[in-house]
Amino acid sequence: MRSTTEILRQVRGWRAEGQQVGLATVVSTWGSAPRPVGGHMAVCSTGTFVGSVSGGCVEAAVVDVARGVMAEDAPRVVEYGVSDEDAWAVGLACGGRVRISVVPVGPKGLDDGILDEVIRAREADEPVVLASWLETAAHELFRPAADDGDAGGALAAAVRQALVTDRATLLEIDGYDIFLRPHNPPARIIIVGAAHVTQSLVPLASAAGFDVVVVDPRAAFASVERFPGVRLLRSWPAEALAELGVDHRTAVVTVTHDPKLDDPALLAALRAEPFYIGALGSRRTHASRLERLVAEGIDGAELERIHAPVGLDIGARTTQEIAVSIVAQIVQALRKGTA
Repeated sequence: MRSTTEILRQVRGWRAEGQQVGLATVVSTWGSAPRPVGGHMAVCSTGTFVGSVSGGCVEAAVVDVARGVMAEDAPRVVEYGVSDEDAWAVGLACGGRVRISVVPVGPKGLDDGILDEVIRAREADEPVVLASWLETAAHELFRPAADDGDAGGALAAAVRQALVTDRATLLEIDGYDIFLRPHNPPARIIIVGAAHVTQSLVPLASAAGFDVVVVDPRAAFASVERFPGVRLLRSWPAEALAELGVDHRTAVVTVTHDPKLDDPALLAALRAEPFYIGALGSRRTHASRLERLVAEGIDGAELERIHAPVGLDIGARTTQEIAVSIVAQIVQALRKGTA
């Protein structure tokens, strides 16, 4: 499955070749729809397509719609039901419905300049929200404004919410259906400690789509040989977290069991607003850790933000299983899921 950035780059490549392109986007779903809201599929003049809007069951129909959109240079919104019988063919347990917006790429749809801006923002890890008016195919790109409070009315508030939740949404404002598609940088996991479990945690977290950074001042641990292709910071944790910045799209996990490393990282995380804080160690180890953090001025309510022992309780024993439990709990915290 191609990433959103890869799909948009392909669209830009086709446009550079002088081809017409129709871009399909899932704008709402009901039931067990196979693709999430915000999923893209692009079709060029030759009928070649990239991406997916249904997992395979309506792609052929969407290609035909896209050809009509390109011929008429006008948008269309279509809706499909996936029957129980067809759902099994694409790996679902039951059917669902999907609503798809298909727009031409160009002056009467998604403007090439806006497309380039979205691609540049994704490549630069800059958060933006693309607003699409379904009836008119008008598009506008929004960037987060600093300290704007409640300025801008309902649309601006919805844009801010889309960025914070990282959730595409369809809303009605002043009689218009407007689809908001956030393009956020990948959520980040800062792992303090280049430990044995970290070697299992890094590839799993990366495969789940997180941007992973490993922090450990001990060169023998934080080596390229042990972590090939991984961003390593051989700094003390407090310095590293200050350099990296910790925000609502950041998770912090400590795994060293060493108070000289774990405690400063936890203090820095508790004084910021990460969406997740986790600490490896037994309940006895964590009880001692809490005493030290209280001595540093952290109150009880703040200490409850630390997930310890870290990870969902799945009975994990091996380092690989522990890594699975940690990533699962981080995803749960990010997506506001329940276990």
